[in-house]
Amino acid sequence: MAPEDEGVAEVSDRARHALARAFGAENRGRLVDRYFDGAGEVTCANAWRHIYRLLLWIDRTTALAHCYESDKAQPGRVWYARSLAFHDWISTALGVPPSDLGERIDWLFREAVRDLANRVLATRTAAYEAQRGPYQGRGFPEPGEDAELVGIVKDALGRWINQAVPEEAFRVLTRRLYVYMTQENKRRNLVGEGFEDVVAGVVGRLPVSRRLEIRSRTALHELPGFHAPAPNEKAKKVDLAFVRGKNRILVSVKWSIRADREEQFQSDFESYARLESAGRDFGYTLITNEFDAARLKAACERRKQNASLFTDVVHICPEAVLAAYGNARQGSVNDLRAHIFSGRLMSLDNWLDQKLASL
Repeated sequence: MAPEDEGVAEVSDRARHALARAFGAENRGRLVDRYFDGAGEVTCANAWRHIYRLLLWIDRTTALAHCYESDKAQPGRVWYARSLAFHDWISTALGVPPSDLGERIDWLFREAVRDLANRVLATRTAAYEAQRGPYQGRGFPEPGEDAELVGIVKDALGRWINQAVPEEAFRVLTRRLYVYMTQENKRRNLVGEGFEDVVAGVVGRLPVSRRLEIRSRTALHELPGFHAPAPNEKAKKVDLAFVRGKNRILVSVKWSIRADREEQFQSDFESYARLESAGRDFGYTLITNEFDAARLKAACERRKQNASLFTDVVHICPEAVLAAYGNARQGSVNDLRAHIFSGRLMSLDNWLDQKLASL
């Protein structure tokens, strides 16, 4: 490899590493700690508020707080009305105008993006100079040039622009737009493991944590009372585990419940039960922010042999789900209401106060 090629490869590697670090476990942990350092007291009652402030986001296609798949929440569809209702409810609950909600939520993602921008800024300049050097003076397009996008902007805003805008300004605009849009692709990873980090961070700041061992994304056999898997079997990991002496609660932490996850729940439990070595019961809990009534109903009613699969099904805030559905009574909504009112679908604050505190 030529020296100049090595320089370009090094710059590219640094950029990839910066991206990984900004959204990786180490930086997420640092950001979660920083948030809670300035968030005031954490209690069972306000835990859900902290989780929503850290992780809930505005769906860019609807401009509303996200509670369902974007393609099914577009204007005119039933989940658009429910998204409006949820946006109204969460804005009121957090004490902010609906127009300002985006500035009070999505803290973890926005801070990770800010870290990414700070880390990548210098490497982009170096990569640009190294890679374009041999082609200087030949009229190559500049990064961010997109004539079609610029044309759309000019058509939309041209009548209000009082002076000619330099082409470089349009290049900067298009680059920023692309970065803005592509960053959203990282949200899925951040919300997935970030949800586990945030729940662990909340519990770790409650008085109950003083007598608990809290494990995030740990191998099952590293928990007390579980065998190691067979040599040819992949080690099973647990999203979150709370241990006190011989008592264990294994927690599946899922922001939403897709069809593939429903099958995974059963498979995970079967592995946990097969590898249990202490001859003692263990808790198997689901913590979610799912809003779909049918999926929540299925989680509450899913069974293993002659008992419920999940010891507890916990929603970050069932009141928010009820607000989204309003007076709807069709389909699984009635069953969902029954599960909420009976306590089968527990609120996070009740679970923390009643179940986890009794471990």
